[in-house]
Amino acid sequence: MTTGLLRFPAQFLWGAATAAYQIEGAWNADGKGESIWDRFSHTPDTVHNGDTGDVACNHYHRYVEDVALMRRLGLRAYRFSISWPRVIPCGRGAPNPAGLDFYDRLVDALLAAEIQPFATLYHWDLPQALQDEGGWGSRATVEAFAEYAALLARRLGDRVRTWITINEPQVVAFAGHKTGQHAPGLKDEKLALQVAHHLLVAHGLAAQAIRAVHSQAQIGIALNLWPVEPATDAPEDRAEAERRWRQDNAWFLEPLFYQRYPQEIWEAYGDKAPRIAPDDWAWIGARLDFLGVNYYSRSLVTARGDIAPVPGADYTAMGWEVHAPALERLLRRLKQEYPPIPIAVTENGAAFDDTVGPDGRVHDPCRIAYLRDHLIALHRAIQAGVDVRAYFVWSLLDNFEWTCGYSKRFGLVYVDYPTQRRIVKDSGEWYAQVIARNGL
Repeated sequence: MTTGLLRFPAQFLWGAATAAYQIEGAWNADGKGESIWDRFSHTPDTVHNGDTGDVACNHYHRYVEDVALMRRLGLRAYRFSISWPRVIPCGRGAPNPAGLDFYDRLVDALLAAEIQPFATLYHWDLPQALQDEGGWGSRATVEAFAEYAALLARRLGDRVRTWITINEPQVVAFAGHKTGQHAPGLKDEKLALQVAHHLLVAHGLAAQAIRAVHSQAQIGIALNLWPVEPATDAPEDRAEAERRWRQDNAWFLEPLFYQRYPQEIWEAYGDKAPRIAPDDWAWIGARLDFLGVNYYSRSLVTARGDIAPVPGADYTAMGWEVHAPALERLLRRLKQEYPPIPIAVTENGAAFDDTVGPDGRVHDPCRIAYLRDHLIALHRAIQAGVDVRAYFVWSLLDNFEWTCGYSKRFGLVYVDYPTQRRIVKDSGEWYAQVIARNGL
């Protein structure tokens, strides 16, 4: 049992995270172009209840109120994403002044509230115009992304010092292009593997483009690292867990740190493996200033590859096991197997079935327990020498949760969608105390 105050490093950054399509709304306002998620969510039978991000949390019009909420919670940092089609409606060509002005105002509001902006360039909302020309399967989109990164660096780089190029390339590639669960809704494994490779190249080109404008910029990428652990100590279960780790996680880590794909996984893909251009490894291996780690849960596997249920375990509303110790094990593994690099936990959180009580408050003890246990695990990893410098709760606000629509609530702040009223949940008040104490 852990007792007493667990204090975090003096300069530790406490934050919360969001994504443009999930909160902004204003999907076609002020010259914004169509994104693949606009198109996908407007397609029948793709999203729960037919929900779309058309309005979402209306953050585009209510950002001042939302920044005030961040200040009330004491956030030291805020991770947000920039909507590519809001600032360049067709993905390439003339920028949209109104879209750029919005992010100017948001960044200025954050700095006035003494909140450090962490800007993510790509959180899944590709301009539909680029998708119509091949999307991430096309080399032209990679080049367009570097141009977009340069534009944002010129416009915001005097105030935004920390950038995340791409959020969760694994989800973009495989949920979007192999299973078809996410936009653009395609089902082609060979294409998905090429998309995954192009996303890594795009990351490297964007990093170069930003540094060409601001050489001191801090640049990272956010990977969803889902630990795969064996259901038993049987050698065959352990072997399958390791294979799955290399297929799902090392497929993105090894290119970034070692400029290679896991050999046995590459060979298993055969003729589906991606095409690699001569300079790609140089781009992919560009210097990383930090690694963003998104952690929610783990997978347990057997030799047959199936996910083993965990008797007696707690699960979130997403059906994900609550298992904080795997976060510590994940961070220790990164330290052991990859070169030293600062880490930011860029997403961590849980969905539960939150409701407003008779007292007008939102009591969410399960989320508090989830966050507390994960922060204990994070503290242990730091004590073990893992260089973790920031932690972002997913999410600041309840929001459009992709194919789940508005049925899942991850926020520290409850959003009543019909009225857009915001209510800080008990977990938000608890997190504010953690920040104020810089510890548990």
